[in-house]
Amino acid sequence: MMKLSALSIAAASLLLAACGTDTGDRTASGAGIGAAAGIPFGPAGVIAGGAIGAGTGATTSPDAVNLGTPLWEQENQAAQTPEE
Repeated sequence: MMKLSALSIAAASLLLAACGTDTGDRTASGAGIGAAAGIPFGPAGVIAGGAIGAGTGATTSPDAVNLGTPLWEQENQAAQTPEE
């Protein structure tokens, strides 16, 4: 059961690694998701997961998986939207 959960987390992290529209956003979110997926495997899993997630995020185009504007940029966009 642990292997199935770990594989599910790893698959989700790879699919979600493309969050954001520029390379920096995708790399950062991929590293975070990968590191979180590696937690069940201890410190080595966190490091490996973060590295794999960052690499996946950095090499994935924004057209491959686009989940919208990252949370940290949504507030900035709301502030820049002209009021009607």
